[in-house]
Amino acid sequence: MKDMLVQVEPLIPALRRYARALMRDRAAADDLVQDCLERAVSRWHQRRDGSVRAWLFTILHNLAITQFRQATARGRHMPIDDAGEHELVSAAAQERGLIYRDVLSKLARLPEEQRAVLLLVAVEDLSYADAAKVLGVPVGTVMSRLSRARERLQQEMDGAGPRNVVALRSLK
Repeated sequence: MKDMLVQVEPLIPALRRYARALMRDRAAADDLVQDCLERAVSRWHQRRDGSVRAWLFTILHNLAITQFRQATARGRHMPIDDAGEHELVSAAAQERGLIYRDVLSKLARLPEEQRAVLLLVAVEDLSYADAAKVLGVPVGTVMSRLSRARERLQQEMDGAGPRNVVALRSLK
């Protein structure tokens, strides 16, 4: 048990960052990390030799995908009486907050597979091989998705649209 704590505890901040980027909601991200850690503890004996970091990120990623699918199936519902004041009012944002939100919104526009690769490699500093294990794809796929994600995010930040978009004409 102590060995597990020594290996897992330093990874919690990185798991929280990745979860927050995926979920875009602090409470949901914290719940996701908690679920991930619960699953890791209960299945520690099933872990194969290799990177504990990659294994934990795989669990977190798979749990997030499951939650996204469930949320899509049932939709979001919140009675107005249950909504707190913080959900009905937005605080004044300063320039840094606006830039941060702008980057997150542009990141959110990326296709999920590109966003996941970009977050794992660029933000969480996973190797291409570890990111490939987390996502269950070949290393070459990670590299191509990362390249496309970086290019597309740069285009979004520069205000340019994707280069491969063809304008359609209407036919009468």
